[in-house]
Amino acid sequence: MSGSFLPKPFAHPYEIDPKFSKSAVYFSCEFAIDQIFKIYSGGLGFLAGSHMRSAAAMRQNLCGIGMLWTYGYYDQARGEEREMAVQFRKKQYAFLQDTGIKFQVPVHGHPVWVKAMFLPGDVFGTVPMFFLTTDIDENDGLSRAITHRLYDNDPLRRIAQYIVLGSGGARLLEELGVDPEVWHLNEAHGLSAAFRVYEKHRSSDEVKKRFVFTTHTPEEAGNEKHDFKLLHDFSFFGSVPMDEVRKVTGIEGEVFNHSLAALRMSHISNAVSKLHGDVSRKMWESFPGICPITHVTNAQNAKFWKDRGIEGSRVEGDINTLASRKRELKSRLFQTVANQTGKLFNPDVLTIVWARRFAGYKRPDLITRDIRMFRSLVNNNDKPVQIIWAGKPFPFDFGAIETFNHLVQTTKDFPNVAVLVGYELELSRQLKYGADIWLNNPIVTREASGTSGMTAAMNGAINLSTYDGWVCEFSKDGHNSFIIPPADLSLTPEARDRHDLLGFYEAMEQKVLPLYYGDPEGWWKLVLNSMNEVVPFFDSDRMVTEYYEKIYA
Repeated sequence: MSGSFLPKPFAHPYEIDPKFSKSAVYFSCEFAIDQIFKIYSGGLGFLAGSHMRSAAAMRQNLCGIGMLWTYGYYDQARGEEREMAVQFRKKQYAFLQDTGIKFQVPVHGHPVWVKAMFLPGDVFGTVPMFFLTTDIDENDGLSRAITHRLYDNDPLRRIAQYIVLGSGGARLLEELGVDPEVWHLNEAHGLSAAFRVYEKHRSSDEVKKRFVFTTHTPEEAGNEKHDFKLLHDFSFFGSVPMDEVRKVTGIEGEVFNHSLAALRMSHISNAVSKLHGDVSRKMWESFPGICPITHVTNAQNAKFWKDRGIEGSRVEGDINTLASRKRELKSRLFQTVANQTGKLFNPDVLTIVWARRFAGYKRPDLITRDIRMFRSLVNNNDKPVQIIWAGKPFPFDFGAIETFNHLVQTTKDFPNVAVLVGYELELSRQLKYGADIWLNNPIVTREASGTSGMTAAMNGAINLSTYDGWVCEFSKDGHNSFIIPPADLSLTPEARDRHDLLGFYEAMEQKVLPLYYGDPEGWWKLVLNSMNEVVPFFDSDRMVTEYYEKIYA
């Protein structure tokens, strides 16, 4: 017997480790598990996918509940003038199994059929996972469309999605005949599950006993708010009357803050880096009745992300093999660059990569804002540089798309600068394998954790970063990374951006380029320091262990 809390056809395919025997379910809107399974948008999904892999590797008694998005997030393509184009294409996944489980959840008082599909753990090396869809024949067109697109731009459909994930996930557990000891909300998207549990027990203590909450962002947009009455009319709270919802959540007034409600309906919450823990406690300190906020620093699954050749060289401490494998991986990445852009990159040239979700606070275009300095950097023949950008803006964030297209225009005449489309797991992996410098320049304290630099470091790329998120727990400037010194907090946003831009160019001119071209042995020692020090702490095996020890306990 495996000790799995799930019934036989869906049970864990391994013997549960007694250390991790407590039953837990993990709710997330997105999971990046494999390139072919396109139900994720970015960092939150990458993190959740790593969590599912490591939980399986550590033999934990945990399962995942997510959504089966018919069209995924979106397919990122190019228009006629090489600008970014958004495409929505239906996806099909033959590896998912029909559980035979269907049930109804109320959305705006209307019963919507939800079907549960199952992903066995042995397909991608994860814990057992369930994915919910409303895109089935039993539903009308409006109901079918609920699970069409991840982060739909229609705010009403978004509410319906959160009801299906949370309330639908709770209903699925009832259908399976299980009531896990821990209900883990990865962000507040699945919060309606807490109201489903409250409906059953009519006790705040019973809800709090079960629920834990991971808050991922200090960003206003990431902490969603809706009109209280609108949520009530949408059946977000199930059959719980509004005055009782107010009592349970302590939320007065017309605006319902999902994160605040999650903090009051859970017995513990965690931020996703040490710095983010400080920022989160400060952010919520004036709100009474919230649960304690600790932190579990995000991490990524090293086994999934590491290139074997690079890892072998690290274990041996063999700089020559490491350099030669890195050159080979750069050449492979540059085939993708050539295929997409017609530009031929050189594997012997220092290559900088900026690749993550396009969002304003991440400042994708920062280093181009002084065009004279940018030109001087990319036209330097003595110490040449190549730069690659990639990332998916939200498909209806026209400001971010404009930034993306501005970069395409700004760089089109430089043969050594490229902007790539299709930033998903596979391209992300290629970029990390092929980068020499992984550039990360968010506005400080706005990046809760950021994880792309971890997997870049595992593959021999050096982080050049502002001092934010996970970097504060890893970086030693000049030893395993390069840090842009923090700006004075009293500066205006314009002056702060200028400070960080100058910090980047100063680091390039005084540290990065002299080391890469002038002291190759010193460069590879730095690379080895980075690779040796990013694991084990930033491997998600540590993270999932910490969740059991600090959050689920």
